[in-house]
Amino acid sequence: MDAKLKETILNPIFKGNPITVLVLGICSSLAVTVEMKGACVMALSVTLVTGLSSLVCSLLRKTIPNRVRIIIQLVVVALMVILVDQFLKAYAYGIDKQLSVYIGLIITNCIVMGRIEAFALMNKPVPALLDGMANGVGYGLILVVVAFFRELLGSGTLFGFPVLSAIGYVNNGLVILPPMALILLGCIVWVQRAIQKDLQEK
Repeated sequence: MDAKLKETILNPIFKGNPITVLVLGICSSLAVTVEMKGACVMALSVTLVTGLSSLVCSLLRKTIPNRVRIIIQLVVVALMVILVDQFLKAYAYGIDKQLSVYIGLIITNCIVMGRIEAFALMNKPVPALLDGMANGVGYGLILVVVAFFRELLGSGTLFGFPVLSAIGYVNNGLVILPPMALILLGCIVWVQRAIQKDLQEK
């Protein structure tokens, strides 16, 4: 694999993660991480929307007038979000209802628009698709990690199945509250910056 393409795929997942390094998409990471199921669906939705939106905008990049490019990007992203939302309503209504407005709010997610502006409009379709999906995966990875600890320690379950009840664990309601999501996210950022010395402030 080409080194540049490899960096495009791997960088957003680890070294340049959109949540822990760029601090984007924080709100949804706090809102949809109470359960693993919701976090996984949100992660997959953002990955699809970011990847497909970047692909379409890259295909159109030479035909979009600069003065209306933001409007075009919003239309493309909104279309992708509507398609994902309708798919969830048709085939996973319970999860769609649980995620409520947060699927629709993908339209305003800084990661989606940011990757279109920073990468898709200046690169060919295939790299743009891979970059968009890689950023979605990087975003989703953090969601899943936070949701894992919140559901496990807060409800004693994973994907709704009892895990800790057999050993007499008493559920900790504090972990389900939004502040704990922020604390867990802070711990992940701390661990990553401890490992990646170049991210530490001088």
